[in-house]
Amino acid sequence: MSAALAAPSSTDAPVLLRHDADGVATLTLNRPQARNALSMALMTALQDALDAIREDPAVRVVILRGAGPAFCAGHDLKEMRADPSRAATEAVFRTCARLMLSLTRLPQPVIAQVHGIATAAGCQLVATCDLALCAEEARFATPGVQIGLFCSTPMVALSRAVSRKAALEMLLVGEPVGAQEALRIGLVNRVVASAELDGAVNAMAQTIAGKARRVLAIGKEAFGRQIEMGLEEAYGYTAEIMTRNMMMADAQEGIDAFLTKRSPRWEP
Repeated sequence: MSAALAAPSSTDAPVLLRHDADGVATLTLNRPQARNALSMALMTALQDALDAIREDPAVRVVILRGAGPAFCAGHDLKEMRADPSRAATEAVFRTCARLMLSLTRLPQPVIAQVHGIATAAGCQLVATCDLALCAEEARFATPGVQIGLFCSTPMVALSRAVSRKAALEMLLVGEPVGAQEALRIGLVNRVVASAELDGAVNAMAQTIAGKARRVLAIGKEAFGRQIEMGLEEAYGYTAEIMTRNMMMADAQEGIDAFLTKRSPRWEP
């Protein structure tokens, strides 16, 4: 199934595209002429899509990608300068914060498919997604310091994805880092040739989509919660999660399948 979502852009093209196949929902940022900058319309469309996917049992994995030459160039600065009022500015960052939290709290794992540039809030998107694969030519940056606007909101996701010193270097220097450096610091999971990016992302998505939907959801939520806890609290919490998981039909089916050397049959 393919669908166009939300209001059209100035070229009458939808700002977000959705395509569903085999348990995978692919969301494509579709403002190529603006390097997929996050306008209010695009953020609203993406939020609406995530809200719908959350309630869609047919979707097990989400891929987030960009149309055209870039993944995402961050917030739409032209749109923001057109209305520089405090109320409008607050609305942009409030909408963005809700969007990033929705990605984090979505039951389905989200894979960022990155080509070209991912800068400022675009880099924030990559850091927020659960997994990220990028092309060899991809570049990542939090360059706000260069224009007098420190990337404070991108810092939230970036500082939770990479080491403190790596995050601060990106934030304070503002220069782009290449794909291999992004891999080294843990911002992305894999770097592949540009021609192989679609195939690599789809292969990973299908591998994950083959797992039990409820188990993916309970695991993603537990990961996010335990990582913010102290060690003792984290062990107590995850022991309870594993007990709950063990009581689920999916775990019983999976263990029985393993013991009898057959493929598991997950519940829909």
